[in-house]
Amino acid sequence: MKILFIHQNFPGQFKFLAPALVSQGHTVVAMTMQKTQAQEWQGVRLVHYTATRGTTPNVHPWVSDFETKTIRGEACFRAALKMKAEGFEPDVVIAHHGWGESLFLKEVWPQAKLGIYCEFFYHPHGADVGFDPEFPVKDAGDACRLRLKNLNNLLHFEVADAGMSPTHWQASTFPEPFRAKISVVHDGIDTQAVAPNPHVKLTLNNHLSLTREDEVITFVNRNLEPYRGYHVFMRALPHILKQRPQARVLIVGADDVSYGARPTPQEHGGTKWKDIFAAEVRPQISDADWGRVHFLGNVPYQHFIPLLQLSTVHVYLTYPFVLSWSLLEAMSAGCAIVASDTQPLHEAIRPNETGKLVNFFDHATLAKEVCHLLDDPATRQQLGANARLFAQAHYDLQTVCLPKQLAWVTGLVT
Repeated sequence: MKILFIHQNFPGQFKFLAPALVSQGHTVVAMTMQKTQAQEWQGVRLVHYTATRGTTPNVHPWVSDFETKTIRGEACFRAALKMKAEGFEPDVVIAHHGWGESLFLKEVWPQAKLGIYCEFFYHPHGADVGFDPEFPVKDAGDACRLRLKNLNNLLHFEVADAGMSPTHWQASTFPEPFRAKISVVHDGIDTQAVAPNPHVKLTLNNHLSLTREDEVITFVNRNLEPYRGYHVFMRALPHILKQRPQARVLIVGADDVSYGARPTPQEHGGTKWKDIFAAEVRPQISDADWGRVHFLGNVPYQHFIPLLQLSTVHVYLTYPFVLSWSLLEAMSAGCAIVASDTQPLHEAIRPNETGKLVNFFDHATLAKEVCHLLDDPATRQQLGANARLFAQAHYDLQTVCLPKQLAWVTGLVT
């Protein structure tokens, strides 16, 4: 087959699927907005496209999101017309439709089957919006904005032949009748590469060397923000550091936002969530204890896996939203995990079997559970072993997820 992938940051969620289709003998092309000189990636031909205009100044805030998606959709549409003129006719188009790029591709290739990656359908209640009372919805019109934010999803439902979602909970956010077209298949974890390593060593800042003999607490986000419970974790730190005088706390994540709103100096006293919540708890922590807290920023993947392998206790918190790869990678690495008792976690963390669940907002209980696990190596070992077995059984790339993904692609044309 001729298969076209659409992802503005290709490969993204398709980093395993696209090369696997190449290895099966298919012709695979990917359209991407990434600025790179590369014309090929692991056998996938890359086609670059660029938006030719920006968003309208002072456009109505309820429609600004859809205007952005329309601009990207047009850019992809124009590039697709050029590809068609050059003779390219895909049998299948597989798109992460979340940014709007695939909105108009059926106008170019009406006979091609379209499969979309269904990451999230927005709701004004019962999911991420309004979940955290510390950051309440301030405008009743926000529900109206979210309805329009779903225009991109709804328009894709009209043209997509099938969907794929990484977790059952994320799939459940989508409405019927399209929900029935969504297959739940995770992107997959390479559990052979992400595995426990009792001999792991990691050096921080060229001078601090850590091994499994050290007491290490890990916390990982793409960005340190409330959506991923950064504020809750920071509020648990004063108690943890007092109770565990030898513990090192390794915090991975940049200081921007991935999902929620940015803070404002007027409301929050700063412009970076990282700094705001660090400043909040800093007076409760001695200089010596604060020296055991290490903000590592974004960590290259080759260093990220040893960090998980080093972890004595791993903490993962999230609003009811998209589940992070890092949680499943921590399970695959055999981490003893303390996680938030929120819907996305319920598929992976079985209480007292594959990890511990705590109320998202209860930083005192979070601190206690972390300290209890640090005092209980037998429980840590059992939780970590169970977590790895669960990851292998449900999320292993080669034996579970990739075969299902390939079958899904085949099912688009049969």
